[in-house]
Amino acid sequence: MSVTVRFAPSPTGHLHIGNTRTALVNWLFARKMGGRFLLRLDDTDEKRSTAAFAEAIQRDLAWLGLAHDLFDRQSERVARYDAIAQTLKADGRLYACYETAEELERKRKRQLLRGLPPIYDREGLTLSDVDRAALEAQGRRAHWRFKLQPMNVVWDDCVRGLQSVDCASLSDPVLVREDGSYLYTLPSVVDDFDHGISHVIRGEDHVANTAPQIQLFEALGATPPEFAHHSLLVNVEGGRLSKRDGALSLKDMAEAGFEAMAVASYAATIGTSDPIEPHQTMSSLVAQFDFAKLSRSPARFDPEELALVNARLLHGRDHGAVEGELTRLGVGGGEAFWLAVRGNLGTLADARTWWDVARGPVEPVIGDEAEYCAAAAGLLPPEPWDGNSWSQWTASVSEATNRKGRALFAPLRFALTGQGRGPELAAFLPFIGRQRAEARLNGRKV
Repeated sequence: MSVTVRFAPSPTGHLHIGNTRTALVNWLFARKMGGRFLLRLDDTDEKRSTAAFAEAIQRDLAWLGLAHDLFDRQSERVARYDAIAQTLKADGRLYACYETAEELERKRKRQLLRGLPPIYDREGLTLSDVDRAALEAQGRRAHWRFKLQPMNVVWDDCVRGLQSVDCASLSDPVLVREDGSYLYTLPSVVDDFDHGISHVIRGEDHVANTAPQIQLFEALGATPPEFAHHSLLVNVEGGRLSKRDGALSLKDMAEAGFEAMAVASYAATIGTSDPIEPHQTMSSLVAQFDFAKLSRSPARFDPEELALVNARLLHGRDHGAVEGELTRLGVGGGEAFWLAVRGNLGTLADARTWWDVARGPVEPVIGDEAEYCAAAAGLLPPEPWDGNSWSQWTASVSEATNRKGRALFAPLRFALTGQGRGPELAAFLPFIGRQRAEARLNGRKV
């Protein structure tokens, strides 16, 4: 079948890791099936939607590597929704109601006290033209409900399996507010119909919406798409994600130095049967995507785990993939320096930190080892240095001082780099150079 999916964020804020995961699952499925990915901005909320957030969403998706094949905005399609609403009214499937929020709440409480389900009693369907005119004369304005058929709606969810909902147990959903604006359901279904969406892939918090939406598709004479409801993200304790769980927006993650492929790798593998590990290309993620791998259990988002994925991604990244960014950061040394330091990076910006350590100035840490370090300085081999210079030098130092193991190496590392750990000095030492190495071993900041 021809596959078309959509990601439909509201431009009322920045993309966060939760809706990023939904976007990614849609995109991966579309690419796996040779289909199309629609980016649709659900921007009918005029008070909260902004052009700045709309631009940020597109920029963040591009950063992540999720190019869209189609693009649309709901704000440009209101006339289409109006036409559909008129058709539904004429067919008797959209009916006017006049209760206030307070009146509806009182009805719900009365039903609960009587042991009845708190669903709408369809009073709006009993109103005559005279009744409606009288209510409107009082200043009331109608909201419009979609009349559900009292039947079981069944669908085979691509993630959750066979699902069944008795629509007789549901309230008729409000599709149009008193001010004439549309709630989520009608524009979404109309757009999915018009754009030929084959699969609606979204979070499991939308499962409850699915049966009414299927009935709305059928009321429009359309075949409903397939549905896939993936699990939601929770924090490491299993609770709802909040800001205290770490930076959650793509903007925050990019600014913190996370690589786009690390974020994509993590978002695509948490909550699946695949191991959480870095992928260097999106094509690798596409190749392993399968709905069957998505767990029904909530997926746990752990910022520390994401940081680990980011580090492991850099540890395996070739120089050619980072050369331009290293130049922007002012990091020299070419491929040899990258290979020397990449195994010690948490973010790419850390490469600049190690470049500064190599080129100085660095405050050597010597303490009680001044005599030993000075002796080692006197044994430094002549340049040019290569990958063998470290072992040749330390062999000479060991022979002269009778030191081995940590007693041999640790004081040299502290003096040369000011750090207790870091890149392998066999590869790193040539970038320090003999002049700086000798000065640092003798306690001078260079």
